[in-house]
Amino acid sequence: MATCCVKAVVSGKVQGVSFRKATQDQALQAKVTGYAKNLPDGRVEVMLCGEGTQVNRVAQWLWQGPPEARVTHVELEGVDCHEHDAFVTC
Repeated sequence: MATCCVKAVVSGKVQGVSFRKATQDQALQAKVTGYAKNLPDGRVEVMLCGEGTQVNRVAQWLWQGPPEARVTHVELEGVDCHEHDAFVTC
C-alpha cells in the first residue's frame, strides 16, 4: 500500500458548520491521519495522509462536507508525507 499526503484548502460556508469535526470523523473511519484547521479567511485547510485510495475517498468527501456546509471549491495539492499519529482538529 502506497502512502500519500494531500493538502486541501476548502472554500465556501465551511466554518461554524462542524466541517472540521465531520472531516475528522471521515478520516478516522478511513484510517487517515493529518489535521483540519480553520484559516483566517474563512476557508478550512485539511492535511490527509495514509493509503492512497483512502486519502482519495476522504478528499472526494470534502466536496460534500457535513449537511450545514456549502462547499464551493476544493484545492488539492500533493505534498511530501509528514508523519502524523492521528487526525486532529486545530
